[in-house]
Amino acid sequence: MAHTVITGASGLLGANLAAELIAQGHTVTATRRPSTDTSSLADLPIEWVCADLGSVAELRDVFTGADVVFHCAACVSTRRTVTPAISAVNVDATRAVIEAAIAVGTPRVVHTSTANTIGPTPDGTPADEQTPWGWERAGLAGAYPVTKRRGEILVQRACDKLDAVIVNPTYLVGPRDARPSSGRLIVEVANRRIPYWTPGYNNFADVCEVARGMIAAWLRGKRGERYILGGQELTYREYIERVAHVVGVDPPRRRLAYPVAWIAGKAGDLFEVVTGRETTVNSMSVGYAFTDRYRYRCDKAARELGYVVGPIEPAIRNAVAWFRARGMIPSGNIP
Repeated sequence: MAHTVITGASGLLGANLAAELIAQGHTVTATRRPSTDTSSLADLPIEWVCADLGSVAELRDVFTGADVVFHCAACVSTRRTVTPAISAVNVDATRAVIEAAIAVGTPRVVHTSTANTIGPTPDGTPADEQTPWGWERAGLAGAYPVTKRRGEILVQRACDKLDAVIVNPTYLVGPRDARPSSGRLIVEVANRRIPYWTPGYNNFADVCEVARGMIAAWLRGKRGERYILGGQELTYREYIERVAHVVGVDPPRRRLAYPVAWIAGKAGDLFEVVTGRETTVNSMSVGYAFTDRYRYRCDKAARELGYVVGPIEPAIRNAVAWFRARGMIPSGNIP
């Protein structure tokens, strides 16, 4: 049994990682802000500790005695430009985690990045860990991938002093998505709020398999290496149709015309400039919905970590059951 520490345990990935670690017999200590709602994790014996992720001193206290630190905390955003708030979490907090782990001699840190720091390939084939960053050319270098890349580079540069590995998950699907984050699409489809589909592609991963992949990265990953933890490649239309089948609703039949989406995206950009607040529809989120470049391969993780890529339907069913139990989507039978 190991003593593990997680930052960002209230998020989709961190929550499922905590559940998997506990199921495997490990103890979990998790950092939280005073305002963090942890009620969705009340069934798990997690030791919660209030800590400022920007404070090296506070993190040193939390990390002391840990066998591994899983850094999952992140600020996910579709903003086009980096803001201080996004950078504070994705870059500055990562720097503090590194410094604290080095100071107390943490045996291993597993840093959660994103697959969006990798690729795309020039010819549109699936990217792997060796594919260089090139999202500027694709017009999709938004605040989230840019800041996550900066945090990832900090970890790589610290590996002469820190035993760290990096995991790069793709689009996550599964239970315990309390906010929700990527599960919002499931909730919207289930409540019949998605009238159109878009032609973009993504790589959809079972969050439970990704959590197991992270544990394997802790135990078997090579120092300084990064591992793509992905899943099934689908168009958004295919994914939405699978979700609709599970929840028992008709999928949208019409494709959203790009000119309409483009106008909505530009309107969202203007809203963000005028109000300073983020909106769910802007030119970056429109780009995500229409691109066919989010394609990844997980051969390295499968080979070195024993990572398993399976169909996405079980993850959708698990997510739907979890959302239904909390009244976030209508009740019904899951096929």
